[in-house]
Amino acid sequence: MPDKSPARVVSPDAITFTPRFEYGHMAKAATLSGPEDGTRLGSGYVKLKQAEIPWTIKYDEVILVLEGSLTVRTADGDLAVEPHQSIWLPKGTALTYVAEDALVFFAIEPADWAKEA
Repeated sequence: MPDKSPARVVSPDAITFTPRFEYGHMAKAATLSGPEDGTRLGSGYVKLKQAEIPWTIKYDEVILVLEGSLTVRTADGDLAVEPHQSIWLPKGTALTYVAEDALVFFAIEPADWAKEA
């Protein structure tokens, strides 16, 4: 892993969102931190539009809703959150992210989960 990058501020106008995986028409993401910063902590933003995305997470995750609302469907029931509410999701959780129009912040560990999978 590279040396740690220096501390920095990221302004909203400096954020670039790109389509996310095969669900790019429903989810666009912007990464704030990850392995390129010398950290195992991944973080960023995701914009969700008319989204219904099934996934089994391969990392520990915290999601904070900034705008709109998000429902995370799990085998144990739905977790519905509004702005300023958050969700903790442990690695291995099978779920579906559902949102009409939302902006969320996420933090995951490990950031390089795809290499470890």
